[in-house]
Amino acid sequence: MKKDTILVIGACGQIGTELTAALRQVYGNHRVVAADLKAPSDSGDPGGPYEQLDVLNRGALSALIARHDITQIYLLAAMLSATGEKQPQKAWQLNMQSLLNVLELACEKNLSKVFWPSSIAVFGPGAPRRQCPQQAPLDPATVYGISKVAGENWCNYYWRKHGLDVRSLRYPGLISHQAMPGGGTTDYAVDIFHRALKEQAYTCFLRQDTYLPMMYMPDAIRATIELMQAPSAKISIRTSYNLSAMSFSPAELAKSIAQHIPGFSISYAPDYRQAIADGWPQTIDDNPARQDWQWDYEYGLSAMTRDMLFHLARKSSQPVNHLPHLQPGVFF
Repeated sequence: MKKDTILVIGACGQIGTELTAALRQVYGNHRVVAADLKAPSDSGDPGGPYEQLDVLNRGALSALIARHDITQIYLLAAMLSATGEKQPQKAWQLNMQSLLNVLELACEKNLSKVFWPSSIAVFGPGAPRRQCPQQAPLDPATVYGISKVAGENWCNYYWRKHGLDVRSLRYPGLISHQAMPGGGTTDYAVDIFHRALKEQAYTCFLRQDTYLPMMYMPDAIRATIELMQAPSAKISIRTSYNLSAMSFSPAELAKSIAQHIPGFSISYAPDYRQAIADGWPQTIDDNPARQDWQWDYEYGLSAMTRDMLFHLARKSSQPVNHLPHLQPGVFF
């Protein structure tokens, strides 16, 4: 049987950075091709083959697939919620045309699988705020959310019409120590850690009581790979699976950080992103994912906080002698 060769588009982004590394651990460095707009010299990706690519250039994408004999694509290139509201036409063009290019070429070249990420941004004011179910109304209030709803339907269409094995996850807010915030409404939960270590203070653009679904990046990466490795017969959702881990407010996250950095303080200055967050559910019901491919998360708020501070402190040029007690990978 022919071995898979995987293309990760958007490999230098928040998800792509860690997903590319994880896929290379599973499949081998030479079988995972990283691609992004960045030039090879700026990619910071010495671990395997790398290609500079504009995913909107269908001809270039087609040539890359042929050159590397690609069998699977993970499409991660996107403009996120907060940035997209500043450039809605550009966000729609990137988010939609990149997906259509991949879906069309995947059919033409008979690729085995495609992964495309959706988001909790598909939900809007009509969705239940608590334990939002898989089949909740989708009435997003952002261009990012609108593009994700359209994308989910395109994925389902290509599955039904062409038999293309497209799989997707509705990611909650993702928190990572390896990549900087990428322009999303939930990105306060990444920036806050950097500010806590450098300045011991943070001004949050959301209200203190704004609860949102969140997930630590190691769980998101594992969920993605587990979904893609699951037998096709187990996949019952061909739009995008709800995915859930923890939910917390900025005040709760600040309290968790202050347990390790006692002098840390937080203030609040809500901006336009507050309206975006107010339109999203506070908690997500992901029972279909748990039933279909036995999904479960590992990191809660306390474990994530400890792991984030541990890794960021190790990378920081700032003195971190006040954090000697932190240890990575402690789940509680």
